Amino acid sequence: MRNTPSTSTRWLLCETRPMARYDAADERFGHQIPEPFRNTVQHHHDWRESLFFIMHPTDQLGDVFILTLANFPARNEMDSLQLGRWGTTPLLARHARHVNGDHDDWNVGPVRIDIIEPRKKVRLRVDGEAAGASKSPVPLTMDITYTARVQPYQLRRGTMKAGHEVVWDQSHMFQGGWYDGTVTHKGETRKIDKWWGQRDHSWGIRTHYRCPMWMWLAIQVPEGMLAVWCWELPNGARVYTDGCLSPSDGSDPVAVREFRHDLTWLDDSQRPTSYERFGENVHGLAGKVTFVLENGRSIDVDATGRWAQRYDAFNPGKPNTLGGGLSEMLVTTSAGQRGTAIYEVTGAWHHKYFPLARGERLPPDGATPAEGQRA
Repeated sequence: MRNTPSTSTRWLLCETRPMARYDAADERFGHQIPEPFRNTVQHHHDWRESLFFIMHPTDQLGDVFILTLANFPARNEMDSLQLGRWGTTPLLARHARHVNGDHDDWNVGPVRIDIIEPRKKVRLRVDGEAAGASKSPVPLTMDITYTARVQPYQLRRGTMKAGHEVVWDQSHMFQGGWYDGTVTHKGETRKIDKWWGQRDHSWGIRTHYRCPMWMWLAIQVPEGMLAVWCWELPNGARVYTDGCLSPSDGSDPVAVREFRHDLTWLDDSQRPTSYERFGENVHGLAGKVTFVLENGRSIDVDATGRWAQRYDAFNPGKPNTLGGGLSEMLVTTSAGQRGTAIYEVTGAWHHKYFPLARGERLPPDGATPAEGQRA
């Protein structure tokens, strides 16, 4: 065969393209695209499928414990984060392992997660004696069972771009529940007895540090879980809103039709303060949010609280460090319901919450803000 340009190109493609893999997961029905299970609909460095579990007391501000698990197909990696707070001591560790077709094995170093009953019960274990190849210490061991107290809510798919680049494109489920079991930190063991919290499961592209602002609230009250996810552009224009009231009587979730927020960062004296670029003076969060449900019911929620997990702990003072984080909140609704909540307010550049940018190539047009430019 003559080595024409077309034939040499074909040979080059055959020689350089990675060989497709047929894994154990491919032996079952469920494929949604004409690719093996390990391949995603779009090959992207930040494509992930992840689990997130967070637990906290029901009636007061206290400890907050967080465990995550995420699979990154383009990186052939799975990781697990341990986050939160034991008293005033921050908890922070990342465990990781290589993935080679075994993405259904939810075991990373000392962390193991097992679905005991789909949609209802999950076991979370962190074993300090089983750290294995993990290079991170284990700040908190645990043996915790999550039990659903409301139905799961499947959010619709959301997409956000910076110019032509996809910054966010994913689906998401969240569900409120009870947490029971034990945790141990530096030899001290505490019993967790019916703590509130939530879990979520998401999949898709998430380039976190390029999102201008997102707000995720998981509010636990006796009536059920009020939850919402909201994304905005730097000027406050709304990109996405979805959420629900999921009742504790087990009935179907009621979707959110409208969501409004008016939150304020607080300094160490509980006075309003600006986040500016890195939030050095921020110690807490307070304010009001309003949920309008699709059945016409309106619910106001007043809340005040403190950091559960600052995101700048991952990469402090750097240009593309994550802003904001998770706050543990005491809440009261307009219906007189009292409870606790986790409020996540994070982002790279937003007129109200993050006035000085840290990120680059941000939505909507992919521009990088000038030094000192306020949103």
